[in-house]
Amino acid sequence: MSDEQYFTTQPQVASVAHSKDQNVAVLRMAGRDIIIGTDRGVFSRKGIDQGTMVLLETAARPPSTGTFLDLGCGAGPIALSLAAYSPEATVFAIDINERAQQLTAANAQRNGMSNVIACAPHEVEEHIRFDVLWSNPPIRIGKQELHKLLTTWLTRLSASGEAWLVINRNLGSDSLAVWLTEQGYSVKRLTSKRGFRVLRVTPTRAQDQPQL
Repeated sequence: MSDEQYFTTQPQVASVAHSKDQNVAVLRMAGRDIIIGTDRGVFSRKGIDQGTMVLLETAARPPSTGTFLDLGCGAGPIALSLAAYSPEATVFAIDINERAQQLTAANAQRNGMSNVIACAPHEVEEHIRFDVLWSNPPIRIGKQELHKLLTTWLTRLSASGEAWLVINRNLGSDSLAVWLTEQGYSVKRLTSKRGFRVLRVTPTRAQDQPQL
């Protein structure tokens, strides 16, 4: 399978989601084991991606309530972690990959997480704003498309919302931090671990602007 296939709408590679060959990962989060089935044609087919693990180890614990977003959910480890930490919150898990949407929904059901909504990006109503956004974004879609993706969803953070992004350092984490700052966001470069950088991104508030 090519690297690009997992971010297509309908992967052409055959699914193994209902066969004995399906991979199953166990993620320990929020004091419980989360069972995550993976599938061909979905990001990180063989288990939890290293970048995702760095993000989950680094990001501040989310608030107990609110509206959260997993941008590019894949099999759903980020969304399910958010749901485990905050069962009273609503967690949107979005991906253009229809198989990823279905897999995340199935994984949420298998773990008893009714607060996860797995859907396509266009199915998220325009008025919804997010208090937390966690993402291991698809860097390999290219800089222009990545910038478009982040611009679209970071503008939907609430006034007090924050985004946590994990980026491979060799694929431009520091240059992305500079670009986000140029777009008017407050960016903190946090953990650099196992070749990945975690960025905390927040809207620049009026009171943070320099006085002229």
